[in-house]
Formats: sequence, C-alpha cells, structure tokens
Amino acid sequence: MSQLLWPLVRFLLLIEVAASVNFFHHRYEQLVQALFNVHNECPDITRIYTIGRSVQGRHLYVLEFSDNPGIHEPLEPEFKYVGNMHGNEVLGRELLLQLSEFLCEEYHRRNERLTRLIWDTRIHILPSMNPDGYEVAANQDPDAIGYLMGRNNANGIDLNRNFPDLNTFMYYNEKNGGPNHHIPLPANWKSQVEPETLAVIHWMSRYNFVLSANLHGGALVANYPYDKAQEQRSRGYQRKSNTPSPTPDDKLFRKLAKAYSYAHHSMHQSPTCGEQFADGITNGASWYSLSKGMQDFNYLYTNCFEITLELSCDKFPPQKDLEKEWLVNREALITYLEEVHQGIKGLVSDENNNGIAGAVISVNGIGHDVTSGDQGDYFRLLLPGTYTITASADGYRPQTATVTVGPAGPSLVSCQDVHKLERVQRGAMRMIKGLEKLPDSDRLKELDLFSFTKRRLKGDLITVSLSLFLYI
Repeated sequence: MSQLLWPLVRFLLLIEVAASVNFFHHRYEQLVQALFNVHNECPDITRIYTIGRSVQGRHLYVLEFSDNPGIHEPLEPEFKYVGNMHGNEVLGRELLLQLSEFLCEEYHRRNERLTRLIWDTRIHILPSMNPDGYEVAANQDPDAIGYLMGRNNANGIDLNRNFPDLNTFMYYNEKNGGPNHHIPLPANWKSQVEPETLAVIHWMSRYNFVLSANLHGGALVANYPYDKAQEQRSRGYQRKSNTPSPTPDDKLFRKLAKAYSYAHHSMHQSPTCGEQFADGITNGASWYSLSKGMQDFNYLYTNCFEITLELSCDKFPPQKDLEKEWLVNREALITYLEEVHQGIKGLVSDENNNGIAGAVISVNGIGHDVTSGDQGDYFRLLLPGTYTITASADGYRPQTATVTVGPAGPSLVSCQDVHKLERVQRGAMRMIKGLEKLPDSDRLKELDLFSFTKRRLKGDLITVSLSLFLYI
C-alpha cells in the first residue's frame, strides 16, 4: 500500500470505529438496531433472542455472547445483566449497549482478557426489561422528567415489586424448617405478575444462571439481598435506620458488591448522591425494605446470585454525560462479570457418564443449597476458604468431601472413577477421603476431584462421579 494512502486509510478506520460507538439515548427501534448491529459485527460469538413481549408488544431482546452461541456447554457458567427495569432509570440501558459493542470490538482486537471471558462464560444481556416505561420517560421534557414518570410498565405496575414474594416462606422455613432454596411458587402466581415479569421468570427457569446484576439509577451504590426485612418497614426518610436482613451468603454478597463498587471510579467513595454507604455497598433491607423484588427472587427461586446496581444520582442523565458514565463503569462491568468464576463447579453423572439433573450441592455452615442443571453440571459461588461439600440426589446415598477454594479462576479436571482414585491414593499425591489435589497449571490451579459410589433405591450399586472443580 502506498505510504500516501496509508494515513487516509487509518483516518477512515478511526472514523468507522468511532461511529460504531454512539453515545446517545436509544429509543426502542434504535436499541433493537444497535443490538443487531453488534450481532452483525460478531456473528460467530453472538446470538439475539427474545424472552417475550411487553404490555404494548415490544420485544424483550437479549444479546448473548459465547464461543458457541445458543448452546449451554457443561461447566461453563451462565451470566446475565438486566437493564432498565424501571423505565425512567436509563443509564444501565445505555451502558449495556456500550458493553455489547465493547465486547465485540475487543474480541476482534484479540483482547486476551475479554476473549477468554467470552470463551469461558455464556453472557446474556437484556438492555431493557421495561421498554414501554422507557418510551414514556423519553417523551418527557428532559428538564421536567419526574421522579416516577415512566418508572412503571404500561399497566402502571412497578416491576421490582411484582415478583412472587418468596421471602415470607423463606423466613418461615428458617424458624420452622423447610427448604432453603428453590422455594415453590405460590398458587395462581401467574395471574399476579405482569407480562415482563413473567417473561423474566421463564427466562430464569430456562437458563441455569449463576450470577446476575440488575442495573438501576437514582443513587450510587451496590445493593445486595435481602431487600425485604423480616419485619416489614416502609421506605420513608429514616430508611438508613433499618436493620439488615442478611442471606446465608452475606459475606459472599458483600464481596460481590465490593467487586463492583471498588472497580467503579467513585462508587466506593461515600458519601454519594447525598447518602452515606460504607464501601459503596448496602444490604437492601438496611437501606429500605421492599417486597417482591427481583434480586431476592433470583436467590430464593433459582441458583442465581443477583445484586442491584444503582449507577447514577440522575435517573435520566443528559446525553452529554453518557460517555463519561461509560468510562467510569466500564471496568466495573467487566470485573463483576468475572466474579462468576469464583467458587466451585462440577459434574454429577452416572456410570454411563449421563448427567444427573437436580442433584443438591450443600455447603456445611451455609444454609443455602444449589442444584445441578439439566446436564448434571453445577456451580456454587464461594469465597476463598476450606469447605465441606455434600452432594445428594434422589435414589443415591449422599457423599461428602472437603475442598479448598483459592482466589482466582477455574481450570477443569476430568472425572475419575473410584478405582483410579484409590490408585492415586496409594501413590505420592496427597489424598483426603478420595479428594485429590492436583498441581498448578499456568496462572490457574486445578484442584480437588472426588468420585463416589451411591446406592440406587432398588439396591444395585452404581458408580456416580462427582467432580469438584475449584477456582483459586
């Protein structure tokens, strides 16, 4: 290429890159076009699908990133971001569009960090859960947008007060005994939820999400469950005096919230937006109690851990601020996404290597279990430490092992049967009750695999291999 032409080509390339990232408020049609533009730019690693329609018929589009779009790969965790649940809280919507474009562009640039994230994670991005409410808010005079204008859906319902109330059942079970996870839905629940809520619940049921964040505005804080206090209190102005309502995973949720707040430019630097939040995080009920919220529902009905991110003091920030907001949130959005790779994961399978769905994975000392997915794989977010893990399934004898979780990311270990583990135990490697500690592998460590024999109810013995893949 002529040296005279090269500066012109570079200039045109810069224009093309700059034009692909547009910082403006996207109306519904523009949002849809932006999603399809990303898909067209990165068809090999993206998929667009809809989880349903709003009251007024607008699609709730999701953009998926994966090295195998549309396919759940065993032992690859599912992650979701949800934006614009309240129609007039719009920054999350725009940030998720920018994040989508950023992931696509950086993948093309062979950004090692983001390429690995896309290879190792199935990422689902729902930019707008409430497109009808957004259109109401966007039609207002920018200087006159009210605190509630466009917040609700087209039926006037606050979607973050519209999920089935499972907290009441959970609090009862804590005192009187009962399940600590996957709380059954109450009768006639479908008649009590809005189309957008129903679509999201079906979405949660279809995909075995591990981690999630729900993006809001009007404050600057990372809010974690529970949102509902055991003794219900009104919001009011004395909301900071409320007592926290911690989950059994309170320490983990605090860590997840801090992962975002400290990667954000200023969220951790309290006070913000006139309110004081140590480390830029808060327990939901400690801030103000709300019932039928989405983050509590995630935790109590599915395997997913979700927090609520309040991203700006202004619910509908001016267009000129969008680029700045993207820059102060970009690293935090990526850092939080990476938290899906913290804890243990594994596969429960039978003697024919068929996955066992619905196996319960319990952690001693933490009163919240998770279950394996349709293919037998499971994921359990945990802080670094040593844990006693028990796996159980209908028709099989429960088995227990001790595992150690380190602070970084996962590397996979293949299943081994009981005889192979016994042979390793007689060798030089350190074994604890069938638990194998494997050596380091580049920046990651492969840890801890155990297999065990369970008994069917009919009495014949089979071998079921349960592999615990630990993150360090």
